[in-house]
Amino acid sequence: MRMSACSMDTRELRFARAMSFAIEEINGSADLLPGVALGYKIHDSCSSAPMAVQVAFQFTNDPQSYSNKNNNNNSSKVCSQSGRVLAVIGDSGSTQSIIISRIIGPFDIPQVSHFSTCACLSDKSQYPTFFRTIPSDHFQANALAKLVKNFGWTWIGALRADTDYGNEGMASFLLAAHKEGICVEYSESFTRNDPQSKIQQVADVIRRSTAMVVVAFGAPGDIRVVLEELTRHPSPPRQWIGSEAWVTDPELLRFQLCAGTIGFAIPKSIIPGFREYVMDLSPAKVAASHVLSEFWEGAFNCRLEKNTPLSLFVEAGSSDRVCDGTEDIQKLQNPYTDTSQLRNSNMVYKAAYAIAHAIHNLVCKKINSTIHCDQFMKIEPVQVFDQLKRVNFSRNGYHVLFDANGDPVAFYELINWQKNQNGGLEVVTVGHYDESLPPGQKFNIRKKIRWPDGGIQAGRTTLFNSFHTTVPVSVCSDSCPPGTRKVLHKGKPICCYDCVPCAEGEISNTSDSSDCLPCPKEFWPNEEKNLCLPKPVEFLSFHEVLGIILATFSIAGACLTIITAVVFFQHRFTPIVRANNSELSFLLLFSLTLCFLCSLTFIGRPSDWSCMLRHTAFGITFVLCISCVLGKTLVVLMAFKATLPDNLLQRHGPVGPETSGKVGIRDVSDAGNATDSVKCMLRGTPRPAAFTLDGDYLIGGVFSIHYNMKTVKNNYTSLPEPRECTGR
Repeated sequence: MRMSACSMDTRELRFARAMSFAIEEINGSADLLPGVALGYKIHDSCSSAPMAVQVAFQFTNDPQSYSNKNNNNNSSKVCSQSGRVLAVIGDSGSTQSIIISRIIGPFDIPQVSHFSTCACLSDKSQYPTFFRTIPSDHFQANALAKLVKNFGWTWIGALRADTDYGNEGMASFLLAAHKEGICVEYSESFTRNDPQSKIQQVADVIRRSTAMVVVAFGAPGDIRVVLEELTRHPSPPRQWIGSEAWVTDPELLRFQLCAGTIGFAIPKSIIPGFREYVMDLSPAKVAASHVLSEFWEGAFNCRLEKNTPLSLFVEAGSSDRVCDGTEDIQKLQNPYTDTSQLRNSNMVYKAAYAIAHAIHNLVCKKINSTIHCDQFMKIEPVQVFDQLKRVNFSRNGYHVLFDANGDPVAFYELINWQKNQNGGLEVVTVGHYDESLPPGQKFNIRKKIRWPDGGIQAGRTTLFNSFHTTVPVSVCSDSCPPGTRKVLHKGKPICCYDCVPCAEGEISNTSDSSDCLPCPKEFWPNEEKNLCLPKPVEFLSFHEVLGIILATFSIAGACLTIITAVVFFQHRFTPIVRANNSELSFLLLFSLTLCFLCSLTFIGRPSDWSCMLRHTAFGITFVLCISCVLGKTLVVLMAFKATLPDNLLQRHGPVGPETSGKVGIRDVSDAGNATDSVKCMLRGTPRPAAFTLDGDYLIGGVFSIHYNMKTVKNNYTSLPEPRECTGR
């Protein structure tokens, strides 16, 4: 079975070549490890967990030689501790890096990744020997959430690869998005190995969704399978927000439906001499490496004359044309030869130099301004690990330093997929994000952003001061204007709501208000119910006819009552007055006089004292008047019943059933501990490294040069053959 070149990730091949270039450059340096030769063994993990396990075990005890005596079951191999690597660079995928770190970590072998961004890898309790030259997804997730919120996108779709990178990255983003008030319409997960029906289901969710913005976390190989399915049946334009893993992948630029994509990426860099190194592929170099041979045959669609191990990897039906030496790699255009935007390649470059500086600090000393290195000094991986914590250097203008979690300072470029003059898509840097700056200064945008619909947003000094007039709209419900309040839809996120007018006497003076506020006393709302206005003052004047009549009757009634009281006072000793209970009569006349006079307080412009007095005075005098009338009535009744025998007043207290309840609460607490242990036994012959170089000290490298791993059948009677890498 032969493998097509399309299954090879040529960008990952460039990463592997960046490692070999850096180490060979270090070997020729007079300032760093002079007289010491570094070696490397670079393996291909095939973007597969089983292959990552196999490679990790080879790093812990890499055999110096392996040979098959014959085609039978007889084999021999020689293992030596001297072949063990001092440090490992890679892998690209977070899942593979997690596996490798868990295996080589107990051996104190440090691992420096150039592309694994899962925030979980910052946990030193689980991954104590892990470092990386690329920022953690924790910073990227926060930056993406602020970016989405800044453009007013509160209704988004979430797409992630069902891997450690995709799941952890999306979890960090959703947590940050929730804090920013962003709602998610759907959250779909998938893998590149899922059946086509599953990929179609994910694509249909995106097509049917109302969210115009899609945030995607995944490796380029995962995102590619969804974009291919969306291309078969195009959906309305979507604004794609990409994670740094795929947003700069040149192979994805062929999908026109992703025009206008924005996201954060590792900054572009310049590595002097690197382009000449990757383009210098002589026939001897190509023939010496089965990986380069496979790349050459796939790139030029020809077959090398020499029957290399590649023959087992190329699909039947491929071209049988023999490579005649006229192939020109200078004219080849693919991710391997594209060195115009070296981003993650520089991360590999810095990782190699970080390990070299750690070894330099162990074996080299400066004596009389001259650096002397002991190439025969035996060092252990734990010593390299200890020195990696202290590395602090600059190379080609790029600073390398690890914090307590083994992470670098987060610095991203804000990029935008724009159409070029040829109609294709290209990656354009439009701004940057610097985590080391204070809040409010982290974002900076300097160029125009082109959106999927062709609109242009002109940038200003900072991202938060940019124009938003042409930015795509992605909301579940339109903003509620002042005078209304939001009523959430039952069973839907908080971003989906109806706008309901405020009730009588209430206003809302801001957009998207969740509640309406009542107006203060003596105020009422306007017609739009967004402002409280003072109530007009209306009162009964002494100069009005009704006021004059009321005042006249009030004074007249008071005068008549006073006259009656005077007459009663003059005849207070007469039998009629005395029989009429003179004390209550005078009190009744006094209260009636006050009742008549209280009417005067309701006439004229109201004031604070009049408003407080009118109701209080009238209430007291009226109650006093009624009390007097009732008192006189009781006296008359008692007089008529004086001849009747006394009535016994039986006072019965309220009798009712008494109930009592008792509530018992019983707490039962159970605690249990469960422990899981995973035992892995790897049987089979070690897989040869993709690139090797002998040296005094060995550095391991692992890259996902191929997409998938082909499962090899095992008859369980002999050692299985080495695993092969295949593509989808």
